Amino acid sequence: MTDRAPTDWRTDAMRRRIVRRYGAERRFRMFGLGAIILSAGFLAFLIVTMVMQGAAGFTETRVSLPIDFAAAELTVTPEQLRGDRGNLALAGAGLEGVVDGAAGAAFAQQGGAELLSDGAWLRVRDTLKANPGMLRGRTAIDVPVATDIDVAYKGDGTPEAEQVVAALGDRLSRGLNRDFFGNADATDPTRVGIWGALKGSLLTMFVTLILAFPIGVLSALYLEEYAPKNRWTDLIEVSINNLAAVPSIIFGLLGLAVFLGTFGLPRSAPIVGGLTLALMTMPVIVIAGRNAIKAVPPSIRDAALGIGASPVQVVFHHVLPLALPGILTGTIIGMARALGETAPLLMIGMRAFIAAPPEGLTDPATVLPVQIFLWSDEVARGFVEKTSAAIIVLLVFLLAMNGVAIYLRNRFETRW
Repeated sequence: MTDRAPTDWRTDAMRRRIVRRYGAERRFRMFGLGAIILSAGFLAFLIVTMVMQGAAGFTETRVSLPIDFAAAELTVTPEQLRGDRGNLALAGAGLEGVVDGAAGAAFAQQGGAELLSDGAWLRVRDTLKANPGMLRGRTAIDVPVATDIDVAYKGDGTPEAEQVVAALGDRLSRGLNRDFFGNADATDPTRVGIWGALKGSLLTMFVTLILAFPIGVLSALYLEEYAPKNRWTDLIEVSINNLAAVPSIIFGLLGLAVFLGTFGLPRSAPIVGGLTLALMTMPVIVIAGRNAIKAVPPSIRDAALGIGASPVQVVFHHVLPLALPGILTGTIIGMARALGETAPLLMIGMRAFIAAPPEGLTDPATVLPVQIFLWSDEVARGFVEKTSAAIIVLLVFLLAMNGVAIYLRNRFETRW
């Protein structure tokens, strides 16, 4: 075997190779930095676009409406306005007609009652319940305007609506739309809210969590700590990995066939949505749980067995607590994915018009992604900003859930 002569790094050929090598490294770093900047740019564009379009959805346009309650002679007393009886009393006394009449007198040239939102009289009703003394005099109450006037006041209306806005002038104002956070779906964009869909999402996620988390964690513990290594466990592991990659709409078809078709559970209910999303989330929790359990050093198990702990005590007193941060992180990420799903819930009927928030797990409900989908399909221009506002709320929840996952991982993670 011949000896190889040492490389002479001072020759021109070697210097050119070194220059090319360093140049390739610089280009690679520039490409990587460019990819990061491009990704951050797209993310910033998405966030800025959603905020600019959705910020208006959190506000409403109001007009100052003068009403002479003393002249209207509503047949109600301050005592009748207490509690829920006040709603029935004012509705029976013809408050809606009084509000329409006051609008016709005050805004005859701008369209009268058509200037106001369908829910304007509800705002007057709530104001009277809070201040019964108004029944004896004349006052001005800020009420929401109709959709076209609202859109025009925010700078994107038709020429006719912009003329009305110019004619009203200082009588219009803008404020926080509290109804958007407290109402459910409606046909009028000025009355819609996200509370019904948000409550449906919370109930659905509750069912998903209480089913997917314990079953997924116990499955991961059994496969990693107790299951024998044979072809059957290999088949189960491959099946779980494949289930984690199955399109979500397949789980929707499964929920439609099993939970609705076979067991006859109520359609469009949070319990059905939770069961369907639990099937989709469980493989993710199993995979994350197995990886977290596998990351626990074998020395922990050997030390616990060496001092007399049983195999069950080793798993539940030592292995599981150390693996729990990773399991929780995987669970929250899986739940965040389930929160943003639409296709499986559409298959089980959670796209109905829900005008009241659900009271229980079996009541008709919808969820935030489906509500966004339904609003995006509406013709009225007022739903555009409501759709963007609902997207912002959904993104905030997703970011919050991922933030909790990062906190748990950093707070409880143990390094060996």
